[in-house]
Amino acid sequence: MSFVFKLARDAIVSQITWPVETSNGKRLKETCMICFEDTDATQMFTVDGCFHRYCFSCMKQHVEVKLLNAMVASCPHEGCNTEVTIDSCGKFLDPKLVEIMSNRKKEASIAVSEKVYCAFPRCSALMSKSEVLQYTRTVMLVAEQSGARKCVKCHRFFCIYCKVPWHFDMTCIDYKRLNPHPAREDTMLNTLATKKRWRECIKCKHVIELAGGCYHITCRCGFEFCYTCGAEWRNKKPTCSCPIWDEPNIIHNRQRRQ
Repeated sequence: MSFVFKLARDAIVSQITWPVETSNGKRLKETCMICFEDTDATQMFTVDGCFHRYCFSCMKQHVEVKLLNAMVASCPHEGCNTEVTIDSCGKFLDPKLVEIMSNRKKEASIAVSEKVYCAFPRCSALMSKSEVLQYTRTVMLVAEQSGARKCVKCHRFFCIYCKVPWHFDMTCIDYKRLNPHPAREDTMLNTLATKKRWRECIKCKHVIELAGGCYHITCRCGFEFCYTCGAEWRNKKPTCSCPIWDEPNIIHNRQRRQ
């Protein structure tokens, strides 16, 4: 009976719209199926694609919760997987949250090995390697050979190899020789990585922590390497002579799973 009642409620309540007399004349009211409050029809949000409707307040809370959990927001109607478009969220979300949603969607669409971030800390815009190269080619024909890239957001140049502002009149080797001391933030990260025994993937440069298990690491970019020395694994076999595992580490991993 409860299931039948739910179907009847979903079919009927979602279509309830009626005129209400106000000081400014008649206005349409509609019932939100989340909070069951009678809401002005102009304050109801329609999900593109499935046309389910909810009040702005409920949709705002729904989308914000998804953002906090690093998830893409979909229609809150039970069993409906229609994605809530970023453009439509501008009706009830703060512009900063809309930007976060846009960045999340873009980040999910770019392969790990293709991701590039602007080297300027106050920008740090996310781009794909092909996107930033194509953008740079509009102003620099030798962009691919030089390593210079122009950020699509702040429009400043940086080096895709050194991950620093573009060094116009010197090579990467010369720049590192003249600037041997890394930035304070990089120094802190390197110190923490050394202390925690983190390893950096030589292909995508992501930092990885081994919580337990063997020392054969498969990075999310697909590159396989030895966690002990960083040597590449080829055809599921190590190219180094480091131990593949040690008993305390395997036991620790099993205990965590239990």
